[in-house]
Amino acid sequence: MQILLASNNAKKLRELQTILDSAGIDGVEVLPLSAVDAYEEPVEDGRTFADNALIKARAGAKHAGLVTVADDSGIAVDELNGMPGVLSARWSGAHGNDEANNELLLGQMAHVPDERRAAAFVSVCALVTPEGEEHVVEGRWPGRLLRASQGEGGFGYDPLFVPTEEDEAGTGRSAGELSPEEKNAISHRGRALSQLVPVIKDLAG
Repeated sequence: MQILLASNNAKKLRELQTILDSAGIDGVEVLPLSAVDAYEEPVEDGRTFADNALIKARAGAKHAGLVTVADDSGIAVDELNGMPGVLSARWSGAHGNDEANNELLLGQMAHVPDERRAAAFVSVCALVTPEGEEHVVEGRWPGRLLRASQGEGGFGYDPLFVPTEEDEAGTGRSAGELSPEEKNAISHRGRALSQLVPVIKDLAG
């Protein structure tokens, strides 16, 4: 059985394949978008992570005729009523400008006291079959926002975010200081994708 992951991100591809392999699901191959005939990717104009994940998964299932998994993710800051949220990648205006996004978020939170800096990375994953069956799951990775960037790894808001696990361990490392293996083991996307394992197992027979 082949599953289309509506992304060309190699890290996401490996993450889903690793989760399936670890669950003992054999005979499932995860494909990137580049493995199927090109199609015009849909505009992600949903108001929620779930909206955008479904937009991408439905488009992939329709055009490729394959079970399709898509995710939409970002950071939700309690003090900002859950924003940047779905606007995380373009919080500063330009899509994918991590440095500008981080600077803007730090500026907005500059005078917020430590006890009100709670945040969470959120990932919503949607699975859609060519027959129209749909499943939506959410993974949350709670933590807090730092006052300055810390660490050179990861991407996006990783250097600004200290996971709760790191605070509980007394290490205080940011997500930008974790190894890819450490991050994948506890990340929001991993938590969401793991919830799709029973669905994929049933589909694979």
